[in-house]
Amino acid sequence: MINNETKKTSSFTLRREGVICLFLVIVTLAVYWQVGNHAFVNYDDIKYVTENRHVQAGLTLKSVKWAFTATHASNWHPLTWLSHMADCQIYGLNPRGHHLTNVLFHILNSILLFIILRRITGSLWKSAFVAALFALHPLHVESVAWVAERKDVLSTFFWMLTMGSYIWYVERPGTSRYLLVLLLFILGLMAKPMLVTLPFVLLLLDYWPLGRFQVKKTDPVQLSDAPPPKDTKGKKRESQQHPLKNAAQTNKITGSDYQWSRALPLIREKIPFFVLAATSSVVTFFVQQSGGAVRSFDVLPLTVRIFNALVSYVSYIGKMIWPLNLAVLYPYYGMPAGWKIAGACLLLAFISFMAIRMMRQLPYFIIGWLWYLGTLVPVIGIVQVGSQAMADRYTYVPLIGIFIIIVWGVSDLAARWRYRKEVFVVTSAILLSILTGITLFQLRHWTNSITLFKHAINVTDNNAVAHNNLGFALFGHGRTAESINHYNEALKINPDYLLAHMNLGSVLAAQGRTAEAIDRYNEALKINPDNAKVHNNLGSALIEQNKTAEAIDHYTKALKINPDYADVHYNWGNALAKEGRLEEAVSHYHEALRINPDNAEAHNNLGNALFKQGKLDEAVSHYYEALRINPDAAQTRANLKAVLAYVQETDKDIKRLQKLIEVNPGNPELHYDLGNFYYKKRNLDEAIYQYQKALSIQPDAVNILNNLAIAYMTKKEYEKAVATFDKMVELQPDNADIYYNIACMYSIQNKIEKSLESLKKAVEKGYDNWDIIKTDQDLENIRNTSFYKELMSNR
Repeated sequence: MINNETKKTSSFTLRREGVICLFLVIVTLAVYWQVGNHAFVNYDDIKYVTENRHVQAGLTLKSVKWAFTATHASNWHPLTWLSHMADCQIYGLNPRGHHLTNVLFHILNSILLFIILRRITGSLWKSAFVAALFALHPLHVESVAWVAERKDVLSTFFWMLTMGSYIWYVERPGTSRYLLVLLLFILGLMAKPMLVTLPFVLLLLDYWPLGRFQVKKTDPVQLSDAPPPKDTKGKKRESQQHPLKNAAQTNKITGSDYQWSRALPLIREKIPFFVLAATSSVVTFFVQQSGGAVRSFDVLPLTVRIFNALVSYVSYIGKMIWPLNLAVLYPYYGMPAGWKIAGACLLLAFISFMAIRMMRQLPYFIIGWLWYLGTLVPVIGIVQVGSQAMADRYTYVPLIGIFIIIVWGVSDLAARWRYRKEVFVVTSAILLSILTGITLFQLRHWTNSITLFKHAINVTDNNAVAHNNLGFALFGHGRTAESINHYNEALKINPDYLLAHMNLGSVLAAQGRTAEAIDRYNEALKINPDNAKVHNNLGSALIEQNKTAEAIDHYTKALKINPDYADVHYNWGNALAKEGRLEEAVSHYHEALRINPDNAEAHNNLGNALFKQGKLDEAVSHYYEALRINPDAAQTRANLKAVLAYVQETDKDIKRLQKLIEVNPGNPELHYDLGNFYYKKRNLDEAIYQYQKALSIQPDAVNILNNLAIAYMTKKEYEKAVATFDKMVELQPDNADIYYNIACMYSIQNKIEKSLESLKKAVEKGYDNWDIIKTDQDLENIRNTSFYKELMSNR
């Protein structure tokens, strides 16, 4: 039975743990609450949220399927996509909710870290201090304040849950508990592949503090929250403390306590984890390589990467100790200085030597050190992804190892101090206050893109990416001259910076400096000829110079590179509509809307094209859809008003003519006019019926025959259209326009010889509209014939 004293002690312990958790919640929320007023930034937030139509669609069946199949942003992390979709479902594009979701996960991670360390070490205050360092350290600002780094805080949440369930499994091994650990690990990998190092961390925990390498009576480890028994004087018996406390805190462990042969079953136990980690690593590498994120060894040699990695290991520790001048991106400067390489090698070797030498006396030292070294391996830069030399966000999990070394180490060093508790309380309060102040200051730089990249430029040298992104942000705020200056500065640092060339081209194009914009786009294509966005932008610039054929060539190349590039179809549709090639324009607008149904401008422009084609009902439906997406679109509202007025007027005219025909059914002009109004509304069957009615009264009316033929042509009944034009030829054998129309009808049907024969007659009869002959899509099938080429050779 559990006595009352035990119940009281257990209740007191739980209350203390609850207070610590509450403290972590309050202080972390107080520090990070300001991010709720921050904006999205133009660095990856665009890919992940603000310009990602799949994410913005919310949790639909289609978007969920995309989340599990997409390799967008050079990653496969479906759970991360789902979390962003859920945010959009709840908050839309209000950045406040997206930011506070990150804060929520960071708070949960801090609490879970405390609970896990408390559980496996039995130490309340040391576990609490490590969790507080994790919650408040400025190096973690990037992972929390950056919406696109949801993958960091989300994957770490599953990291913590995996570790917690692993401890539960170690308490009482069983299949169901093991499968739970495996499931949580898989979910973590689906949030971010950073968890590939977690199986190694679980092995480290087996050594310390779980003590599974040890042979002792308590093996397997049985974890308990029950307080230790007391001796007759009411003092705790040290030998009866928390089952793991000896392994976690005792400085002297005899060699006989450990049997390295026990490592084999522990490794075998984790084989499924290693297999999953290896699979995730391979998938991630190929996804990032196919997305162009992995830099080749030609660009960045292996020796440079290795030396940069060694220096980065030390630099991260330096930033942990002195967390000032933090930046969203640290540029890669190539080979580090020799003294940096030598110093890093000596320091890393010395710490590693001391950790190995003292691994039995101070097991937390080797475990914390290997935790730090190992968890940084995927992002240390041997496989270089992106242009950064290092990144603050990469320390989110690795620094836990260093925090453990510091907290447990200081506790051991001060074990015999007389006023150790008082010193610890004061020192801890001062240290956490300093970290809180720096974190609050660092968070201010994440207010928006302008503040973020201005700060990065101030604290780093030759940061081309920061200049480019600041230029992009400034242009978005109408500060064009400043924007151009920063783009030029980026290109001065890196003349082969494709994104800066492209962005500068966009600014110049917006200013009407089309020729200069085209020069920028061409420079960008020299760097990467397979960039679809550059081809699209260049095509639009060429349209401004009325170079439609060249523009279409670039649009075609863009779609070959990215068949689902909606903007290309939209821009191509605009170019065709400008030339009056409405049917082709409508086709491209439809394709753009198939890919991105929420493009209000595409709906509006499609409505315009359909209106010009006389498809009034369809035009109206697209105007309404455009207004649903963007209710503030004044031009669309004006277009809709004009079409509705036109429809109302046309309906009135139709009713008026129907009444007149009732009175005078034998008047061919009335039937002809009524047919024309039906044609305007694209009611082709009624139009044809009225034209035929008119012809039954006046068979030789060429104007009626012409409109009947056009109605047949619009309905794609080409044989009937040709037959009608033939009747017109009988009535007007010298009318060149009729022969030209017949040539078009035969060309559409791919009757090449008949088309050429009719075109030849049209020219003989005096048809000389060479611009129409040159551009008319109806003649597309005969353009490669020798007659057509000869006909157009001198035109």
